[in-house]
Amino acid sequence: MRSLLFLSLVCVMTAPQAYARAIPNPAQRHAPGNEEAQKPIADAGYSVGVNYQLQCAGCHLGNGMGSPANDTPRMTGFVGNFLKVPGGREFLVRVPGMSQSALNNAQLADLLNWLMRKDGMAGKSLPDDYQPYSAEEVTQLRAKTMLNLPGTRAELIRAMRAQGIAIEDGMNN
Repeated sequence: MRSLLFLSLVCVMTAPQAYARAIPNPAQRHAPGNEEAQKPIADAGYSVGVNYQLQCAGCHLGNGMGSPANDTPRMTGFVGNFLKVPGGREFLVRVPGMSQSALNNAQLADLLNWLMRKDGMAGKSLPDDYQPYSAEEVTQLRAKTMLNLPGTRAELIRAMRAQGIAIEDGMNN
């Protein structure tokens, strides 16, 4: 009993010191190399591949394979199928990860065009009549919020199935 009382007293006495260490020192200086404010991603001038890593790979993974456990579809070999159904082109711009990304409209158009390559993520799923996205098109589409992502995606998947497109996005839909 005495040791329990002593332990409680020690905890009470040391807790304020532990909290005090969590309060930042206003006079503390930045770590070397971090003296300047960070540039916004849209102003950093990163390559399209780096923008993919920063904006997309966290969910879709670096190779575009997605993660069904996290409800993230595979893009590799599949994403181009969205361009084969009405509304699919708009969907790709309006997906929250794209429309709400830190990229400007030109960078987002470049990223979408980078994804839509036969030697890239789209692969064989890219339609033969693919027209590259422009910054102007992205500007217009990005301004329209998608209110029902799962419902919109489900409709597009139904339209793909109606055309005989195999749904190989790693999701069970």
